[in-house]
Amino acid sequence: MAKASARHILVKTEAECSGLKDEIESGAQFGDLAEEHSLCPSGKQGGELGEFGPGQMVKEFDTVVFSAPVGEVQGPVKTQFGYHLVEVTARQD
Repeated sequence: MAKASARHILVKTEAECSGLKDEIESGAQFGDLAEEHSLCPSGKQGGELGEFGPGQMVKEFDTVVFSAPVGEVQGPVKTQFGYHLVEVTARQD
């Protein structure tokens, strides 16, 4: 059974999400931005979601987590909750 660990930052707008991605690409720490900006309670843990399997997250999120390269920030990813930056931290296929 596939499993993955990921962290994310959830915000309301695509523009805010893109801006945060630019900050990360310029050297800002993902976890620090998650604590400061994420609307998800996981923001308090730097966006860490822990380990989960396929189908446990919403479809759009799941697709990214189980296909994107590990350690590379993906997004904006739009879901019913808003816009996410997603980083897969580990995955076992």
